[in-house]
Amino acid sequence: MALRHKSAIKRARQSLKRRERNRMRLHRVKTAIKKVKVAAEQRRVEEAQAALRHATSELHRAVTKGALHRNTASRLISRLAFRVNHLA
Repeated sequence: MALRHKSAIKRARQSLKRRERNRMRLHRVKTAIKKVKVAAEQRRVEEAQAALRHATSELHRAVTKGALHRNTASRLISRLAFRVNHLA
């Protein structure tokens, strides 16, 4: 951790908070993605569609908060939608 300047100490503190927040956001995203994949593998169409809506929301939120790049989120959403749409 930074030891010299007040501002450096504060920035170190802020970065630790941001890191923890981003880790929580990304964990929520990964969990949502996993739910879609599991529902799709088990051929549960309605559950997969609901999980896809939730995952899309989580991915967009992660982009808005700066935890993910928007192209990464778009790519993940596209792949998940492809899986769910091919169940029917």
